[in-house]
Amino acid sequence: MEKKILHVLEGREKHITDTEVVRQSLPTMQFRFANPFIVVHHMPPKYFAPGSPEDRLHPHPHRGFAPVTFMLQGQGFHRDNAGNAMTVSDGDVQWMFAGKGILHSEGPSAEFLEKGGNYELLQLWFNVPAAHKWEDPYYQYIKGADMPVVAIADGVHLTLVSGDYENKKGPLKNFTPITAIWGSVDAGKEVTLSATRGYWTLLYVVDGKVKVNDTEVTGYHLVVFDKEDDQDAVHITALENTRLLYLCAEPINEPVAAKDNFVMNTAAETDQAIADYKNGLFGSLEL
Repeated sequence: MEKKILHVLEGREKHITDTEVVRQSLPTMQFRFANPFIVVHHMPPKYFAPGSPEDRLHPHPHRGFAPVTFMLQGQGFHRDNAGNAMTVSDGDVQWMFAGKGILHSEGPSAEFLEKGGNYELLQLWFNVPAAHKWEDPYYQYIKGADMPVVAIADGVHLTLVSGDYENKKGPLKNFTPITAIWGSVDAGKEVTLSATRGYWTLLYVVDGKVKVNDTEVTGYHLVVFDKEDDQDAVHITALENTRLLYLCAEPINEPVAAKDNFVMNTAAETDQAIADYKNGLFGSLEL
C-alpha cells in the first residue's frame, strides 16, 4: 500500500528582493511547516549572457537553522563571516548551519558569469532542535560525485545526499535524521521510495510530470505525505522526464517561531534576533 498524500502545494512566486523571484511551496496558506522542513524555495532557471555583471544577494543574517542549497544548474559562490568561501557547481549541495548567528552572501560565481548559462537552485531551510540553536556556525560542501547512487533501475538517476538508505549513507550530516534523495526519472519509468513511519515525508517536483500514487503532479509542486499513515511506500511514475527531490525526516516536536531570516522557538527569540542584527551583533561581511 502507498503512503497517503495530505497536500499537493503549488510553489507560488515570492519576491525575496526587488529583482529576485523564487517559487515558494513551503510555507503556504494551506500548510505551514513539516518541522524540520521550514522553507522550500525554487529559484527557476535564469539565463545569464556571457559577461553579465555581478548579481548577488547582499549580506544578510540567519540564526537557528541551516539553509541548504541544492545547485541544479550553473555555479554559485557563497561567502560568510564565519570564514567560509566556496564555489558550488551544478549537482553539488551546500549546508550552512547558521547557529547563533551568521551573515552570508550568495549568487552566481564570477567564472559562471564570464561564460554565461542557466542558473537554477533549490534552497531549503532545515530546522534544528533548540538545544543546538546557539552553537557556533559551520559549513558543509558535498560534491555530487560523493553521493551514492540509490534506487538503481533503468531510467532512474537518483543519489543520496544525506541519511541512511538501502544500507548506504549520504555524506551530508544533520542534527536530526534527514534522508534527502535527488535526481531524475526518465519518462515512462517508475521508482518506489521508502518512507520511515512517523517521519515527515515530502516530494518536490522540480519540472516534468509524475504520477505519485494515483495523483498527477507537475513541476513547482510539493507533495506532503501523512506522517501518521502506517504505509511506507511512495510510488512514482514519470509521465515526462522529471527532476525531483525526496525528503524524509524525524519530526522536531518543538514550537516554531519563524520570522524574517530567523527560525527560533518563541516570538521573543525571533524579535531578539532581529534586534541583535540591527544592533550589529552579527558582525559584518563585505560582498
